[in-house]
Amino acid sequence: MAEIAQVIVDVPTMQTNRPYTYQVPAQFDRQIQVGMRVIIPFGNGSRQVQGFVVGLDEQTEFDGELKSIISIMDLNPVLNQELLAMSQWLADSCYAFRISCMHTMLPNVMKTKTQRYLQIIDELSETDLFELFHGQDEILFDPENMPAETVSRLLKLKRQHQIEVTYALTDQAKAKFVTSIKPTMSFERYEEERSLLRASAKAQNKLLSFLQSILGKEMSLSEAKEITGLANSIFTTGEKKQWLEKDQLEVLRTPQTTLNSDNKVIPELTADQKVAVDAICESINQEKTAETFLLQGVTGSGKTEVYLRAIEETLSEDKTALMLVPEISLTPQMVTRVKGRFGELVAVLHSGLSNGERYDEWRRIERGEAKVVVGARSAIFAPLQSIGLIIMDEEHETSYKQDETPRYHARNVAKWRSEYYGATIVLGSATPSLESRARAQKGVYHHLLLPERINQQPLPAVQVIDMRQELRKHAESNFSTALLDAVKDRISRGEQSILMLNRRGYSSFIMCRDCGFVMQCPNCDISLTLHMDTHTMKCHYCGHEEGIPKICPNCQGHKIRYYGTGTQKVQEELQSLIPDAKILRMDVDTTRRKGAHEKLLNAFGNQEADILLGTQMIAKGLDFPNVTLVGVINADTALGLPDFRSSERTFQLLTQVSGRAGRADKAGAVIVQTFNPDHYAIKLAQHHDYERFFQTEMNIRHRGKYPPYFYTLQISVSHEEEVQAAKSIMEIAQFLKANLAATSIILGPTPKSIARMNRKYYYQLVIKYKQDNQLHSTLTQMMDQIQKQSRQGIQISIDPEPQHFI
Repeated sequence: MAEIAQVIVDVPTMQTNRPYTYQVPAQFDRQIQVGMRVIIPFGNGSRQVQGFVVGLDEQTEFDGELKSIISIMDLNPVLNQELLAMSQWLADSCYAFRISCMHTMLPNVMKTKTQRYLQIIDELSETDLFELFHGQDEILFDPENMPAETVSRLLKLKRQHQIEVTYALTDQAKAKFVTSIKPTMSFERYEEERSLLRASAKAQNKLLSFLQSILGKEMSLSEAKEITGLANSIFTTGEKKQWLEKDQLEVLRTPQTTLNSDNKVIPELTADQKVAVDAICESINQEKTAETFLLQGVTGSGKTEVYLRAIEETLSEDKTALMLVPEISLTPQMVTRVKGRFGELVAVLHSGLSNGERYDEWRRIERGEAKVVVGARSAIFAPLQSIGLIIMDEEHETSYKQDETPRYHARNVAKWRSEYYGATIVLGSATPSLESRARAQKGVYHHLLLPERINQQPLPAVQVIDMRQELRKHAESNFSTALLDAVKDRISRGEQSILMLNRRGYSSFIMCRDCGFVMQCPNCDISLTLHMDTHTMKCHYCGHEEGIPKICPNCQGHKIRYYGTGTQKVQEELQSLIPDAKILRMDVDTTRRKGAHEKLLNAFGNQEADILLGTQMIAKGLDFPNVTLVGVINADTALGLPDFRSSERTFQLLTQVSGRAGRADKAGAVIVQTFNPDHYAIKLAQHHDYERFFQTEMNIRHRGKYPPYFYTLQISVSHEEEVQAAKSIMEIAQFLKANLAATSIILGPTPKSIARMNRKYYYQLVIKYKQDNQLHSTLTQMMDQIQKQSRQGIQISIDPEPQHFI
C-alpha cells in the first residue's frame, strides 16, 4: 500500500498551521522518516517550499489526487520525536505558528532561502532572448538589482504567458572539508621505493618515512605539513608517484576559548554545598521523576561547583546535561570551567559563534558525541537525548525570554523537557526572580541555600553616595570624590576595579543651546545617541546612523552641546582624571567582533588593565580574584522606567555587580552612586538583604495585582499610520472585554512608551488574570482575525508573560 506523509509547510499562516497530506513517491517509499525536511509543491502554481514531515501513514480514503513530495533535504531527521512534540506545545502556548517554532530549534545555516527564477515557456523574440535571458532558458529573477526597464519588459512577457516564475530552495548548511592524505602502500613497498631514490632526495626520503609511520590512517594535509616540515610540492610529488592519495576530510569547527583555565584542582565542598549536591544527585538518580530546585546562593558561594558535581553525577548515570547562561559574555568563563572538567564531551551553543561552528556543534550533539551543552537561551533546544539535568544559571535574567516570535521563556521550555525525560532542573541565582522565589516558598520548587561565600570572606561593604550632595560640592562629574579616590587607591596597591554604567555610547543626546533642538531618529520617537569612536549619531532601536552635526539643523546656530553620559564618555573622563590608568571598556560597541568578549576578559584576568568599565554585561558571573572595588556610576538607570519590574531589576543588578568584589582573599568594597539614596531597592541592596526586598516587593505586587500573584499577557499592534494602529487595538480591546472572564483585568489600550519605532506606531494592552478558561480560545480565535488584518499592513503580536511593558 502506498505511503503518505503529513507535512508542516514552510508558509507561516493560520491556514497552514496544520499538517498537509502528500504522496510519498516510489523512489522514497519507506525511506522518509518523521523529522526530515522535504521539498514539496504548494499552491496552484509552480511554487516549491520546504516542509517538515510530522507523520507517516498508509494511503487514506481520500478520493482526490495527492501532490507528491519532490525531494528530500536530509538523510536523517533534523528534529527528533521530542522536539516535534515540543514544537506543537510551543506553538500553542506562545500563540505562534508551528513552522516558526520548528525553525527556532535549528541552527541558522539549516534554514532555507527561496530564490525565484524566470523560465521560458514559449518562443521569445531574438532581442528578448539575448538581451534579457542572455541566450539561456532560465535566469535568476532579482528585481531589486535589475533596471526598471528590464523588470517592465519581463512583466510584459509574463502577462503574455511567454515566461513563468519558478522557485528553488537552497540549503545553507554546509560541512567544512580539508584536503587529507593517506598512505597507499605497505611498509615493505615504501622500502623498495626508498631504494630507488637518489641520495640527494632527502625530502622525498622523509616523506616515505612519514607515510610508513601513519599506515592505515588518514590525516589532514596541513597537519602532515606541520609535523614533517615538508613543502606542499613534496606531497604533490608523492601523489604523482602514487605513494599517497589525497581526499577531502570533514573537520568539525569547534569553538575555542581563549580564557585561561585554573580548574584543574577540584575543590572541597563546603557543608552547604554538600547538602545541595546530595539533594540534586538523589533527584538525578531517580528514574522519570521531574523535580525543580531553586539554588539560592550569595555571590561567590560556589554555585558553579554545585553545577559541575551535578553534571558529573548525570554523566555517571549515562544521561546528558544542559546548562544555560544568560549572556554571551558569561559563556567564555563558564565554558572554560565546564570544559576544564569534562573536556571533549562539552558542546557550546550561542549567537557569538560563526554559523559554521554552531552547525558543527549542533551535529556533535545530534550524533551523541557531546553529552554536555553550555549555551545561551536558544541552547534550550539542543537535540540532546536522555536528558537528566537542566541548569539555568542566573535564572532571574530577562534575556531568557525571547522578544520575537515564538516569544518563549527558556524556563518554561526547560520545564517541558524536564517532564518529557523526567529530568532534574536546577535554577541558580543570588537574587531569584520573585516568581521562582514564591514557588520555592510554596514548596513547588525545592529550596536550597548557600548563605556564605566559599572563601569565608564577608560580602563586600557597600557605600551609597548621594550624587545630589556631590554636585553641590564641585562641578558636574560622573565621579564622586569617594569613588575616584577609591579607584586611585586600588591602582596604587596593584589591585583592580570594575566600574558599571548601564548606558553605552558617548552621551545620551545632543541639544542646541540656542533653540533647544534635540536630534531625533527619523524612524523612532527617541533621540539619537552620540558615539565618538565612530563619529556618528546612532539609534539603539532601529540602527539608524548619521554624522554628528556641527551646525544646528533647526536654527543654524553653533552652540550644540552633549548631554547625558555613556560608557564611552565615562572612559574619556576617567582617563583624563587618572592619566596613568589602563582602562578596558566592555559594551556592545567594543564586543561586536567574534571572540571580543574572551579577549577583553582574558586581558583583564591577566592584569593588563587596572579598570574594567562596562554595561550590565560585566555585572554577572565574572570571577577575578584581584578585583577589590566595584563602582556603580549611576544606580538609577532602571528606576525611572515605567515598568513594574524596575525595582526588582535595580536590586538584582546592584547585588550582582557588588558580588564581583572581594571574591578571593582580599577584602572587597562597593561604591554606589545614586540620585535616589532612600529608594528601598538601593537601601536593601546596600545591606545584601534579599529576603526583606522579597517581602517588600511582594506586598507591592499584591496590591497592584502583578506577577507572581497574577499572570500577564501583552498584545501589541503596529502600523505605519497611527490611526490604523489605534483603531485596531481598540477593536481588539472591545472583542476581549466581550469574551474574557469578568475576573480578568484589561489595562489600556495605550501607546507604547516609545510610540514610534522603525517608522511604525505601536499601541498595546495588557491582560492580568489568575485563571481564565476562556482566554486561550479567545486569543486563538483572535489570531484568525489577525491573519486578515496583516494583509493591510497591521502587525499584531501576543506576548505571554512579558518581561517588560516598555
